[in-house]
Amino acid sequence: MALVDEIKALTFDTGGTVLDWHSGICRAFAEAGARRGLSADWAALTNEYRRRSLKGIVGQVNPSFNFDDVHRRVLDEVIEDNRLEALTTEDRDAIWRTWHALDAWPDFAPALARLRKRYAVASFTLLTTSLVVDVSKRNGIDWDAILSCEMWGIYKTRPEAYQRAAKLLQLEPAQILMVACHNFDLNAALDCGYKTAFVKRPAEWGVGGPPDPMPNPAHTMVVDTFPQLAEKLGA
Repeated sequence: MALVDEIKALTFDTGGTVLDWHSGICRAFAEAGARRGLSADWAALTNEYRRRSLKGIVGQVNPSFNFDDVHRRVLDEVIEDNRLEALTTEDRDAIWRTWHALDAWPDFAPALARLRKRYAVASFTLLTTSLVVDVSKRNGIDWDAILSCEMWGIYKTRPEAYQRAAKLLQLEPAQILMVACHNFDLNAALDCGYKTAFVKRPAEWGVGGPPDPMPNPAHTMVVDTFPQLAEKLGA
């Protein structure tokens, strides 16, 4: 059976794979800093904020918080640790709210529209449901489903998260292609029987490049762009 016939659904990591978080959050930091006469390496600060936030949510089980809560708590920690206390509560809230107003990578929405004609497509994400709703409306993204780990309280990269997503789609893991721009999510999906697609996003972490740019050779496919993914899948 051809690969395109085996696959029934695509599940997309969303925070980094679909959304350009670095540009949006870095700009929000810089704008807040300019209002208070502050200077800092905003790009490095943004990446530290992202690293700490991911650490606070990945692998959680039934936490009393969601990813929005983590983003707000970690924001205060990063600001305090970098002696940027001049940023007011209003400034901090503006930075925090930017997560709900991020831009998607320009090549994503048109390619997703193509893929959706042939496959079920879902956001499978650590992000909150409300965040994905907001950014999807902003960027003209139409999903068949939003599968936020917040919904069942078990967060990637725990295997139960991937198992639950497959169950909700009423598909076997081997019928699902997990799409992401980093190995940690895809490797966990592979271990649960998913097919995997590594989509390169070299600017995800800014000019320094992503922390794991080299795809695991075990992935089902590796592509440079979302249109290339659509082409490979016959969409």
